[in-house]
Amino acid sequence: MAVLSEAIGSFAASLALERGLAAKTCEAYGRDVKAFAKFLSARGKTATGQLSQDDVRAWLQSLQEKRRRASTRARAFVAVKEFLRHLKEMRWTARDLSEGLDAPKRDRILPRTLAEDDTVRLVLSVDGETPRDLRDRAMLEMLYGCGLRVSELCGLELADLPDGAELVRCRGKGSKERLVPFAPSVAAAVRRYLDGARGALVRGNLAERHLFVTRLGKGFTRMGVFKLLKERAAAVGIDPAAISPHVLRHSFATSLLAHGADIRSIQEMLGHASVATTQIYTHVDQSRLGQVHHTYHPRAEEEPDG
Repeated sequence: MAVLSEAIGSFAASLALERGLAAKTCEAYGRDVKAFAKFLSARGKTATGQLSQDDVRAWLQSLQEKRRRASTRARAFVAVKEFLRHLKEMRWTARDLSEGLDAPKRDRILPRTLAEDDTVRLVLSVDGETPRDLRDRAMLEMLYGCGLRVSELCGLELADLPDGAELVRCRGKGSKERLVPFAPSVAAAVRRYLDGARGALVRGNLAERHLFVTRLGKGFTRMGVFKLLKERAAAVGIDPAAISPHVLRHSFATSLLAHGADIRSIQEMLGHASVATTQIYTHVDQSRLGQVHHTYHPRAEEEPDG
C-alpha cells in the first residue's frame, strides 16, 4: 500500500521513462489523476489500499453531475484507467479497479475541412519569387500534401528529406517517426524554396537545421504558422477563422478519401495509432454517399412503380 501522492509520483515517472509519452500527454494525465486523487481525499481515501471500484464509479458519476463534456470525461477516464493499472502492476492494489467499467462515450465531432477547390486556390495563390513567397508556398504544399500536424511541420529538419525520394520523415505524438510520401508538386515547391530562398533567410547560418525558417532565420513556432496561414487565406478571400494547420490536415485526409484512397493508408500517413480515429473522415462528406449510390447502384436509374 502507498499514499496516493507517492503513487501519483511513481505513475508520472513511468509515463515519461517507460512509455515515452509526449510531455503534453504526461501533463494532461497528471492533471486528471490529481483531480481524481482530490475527489478520493474528499471521501476520506488517502492511500491506495483504501480504494474500491465504488470510488471509481462515484468519481465518474461526479463528472457527469458536473456536466463535464463526454470528451472530457472520456479523456479523464483514460488517464485514471492507466493510473489504476499502474497501481495493480506495483501491487498497491489487489486488482485493476478499472476492469469491467465502461468508458464514457465521446461526442462525435466531425473535423472542420476546407472545400477542395478553396484549398487548392489557397495553395496556388502563393506564386511569387521572393524568399517569403517561395517558403510559404512550400509550407502550404507540405501541409496540404502531407497532412502534417503543425508541431510536425515546425520540427522538420533538412535531414528529414531523404535525397532523391519524394518522402518526408516526421516525428508525431510520442516522438514516433513515420515516412509520408508527397506529390511531385510538393517536391518542386520544396526544391524551389531550398534553392532560392532558405539560404537568404538563414543568412549563412549553417548551424540552423530547421527546414522552414522565419525572416529571422529561426525555426517556426506554432503561432507563427497559424499567423502565416491566416494572412494568406485573407489575401484570397477565405475567412481566416476557417483556416488552421489542422483544417488543412483534415482537408488532406478527406481529399484522399474522396479520390479513392483506402482508410488504412490514410491512417498510416496521418500517424494515427488506431484506424478508429481515422474513420471519422468517412462521416465528413455525407453528400458524396448519395452521389456514389446514384452512380453505382443498379436500381438507381429505374423509374418508381405506379
